[in-house]
Amino acid sequence: MNIEEIIQQDQFKSEFEKLSINLMYTLSQFTVIQQRFFRQYGLTVQQYNILRILRGQKGKPIGVNKMIDRMIDRTSNASRLVEKLKQKHLLERITCANDRRQVEVTITEKGLSLLAELDELVVMRSTIYSELTDSEASQFNNMLDKLRTGIAFNTTT
Repeated sequence: MNIEEIIQQDQFKSEFEKLSINLMYTLSQFTVIQQRFFRQYGLTVQQYNILRILRGQKGKPIGVNKMIDRMIDRTSNASRLVEKLKQKHLLERITCANDRRQVEVTITEKGLSLLAELDELVVMRSTIYSELTDSEASQFNNMLDKLRTGIAFNTTT
């Protein structure tokens, strides 16, 4: 179904308005699917993002503020997310030796194991993308990158 049929709107003022609505609607649907999936594993999408960032550190601790810079959803309360993941024994907090006010985090073996399990399942769930070819996915990624360039420009002016 196209977006006009889904939201029962006959026409849009422009293709750009249609694109905006289409992106918002699709993101909303995708978010719901992700939330349901990660909830089965006791995680939120934001917690999964933190674990992926920590795995990318390859065992090196990272400060919470630096981690926030790399998060997809930067509006999340990272300190609260870190605490929840610590309670689940998926990460460890480390007090920085040269600045005791600074806290760094690192992923645990349990966190790495959970991510390894999720990696396989996320790939299996990629049927969401089954309608796209590799080439179309690449083009779509390039278009989204271009779109974000415009967003970054508009937020600084």
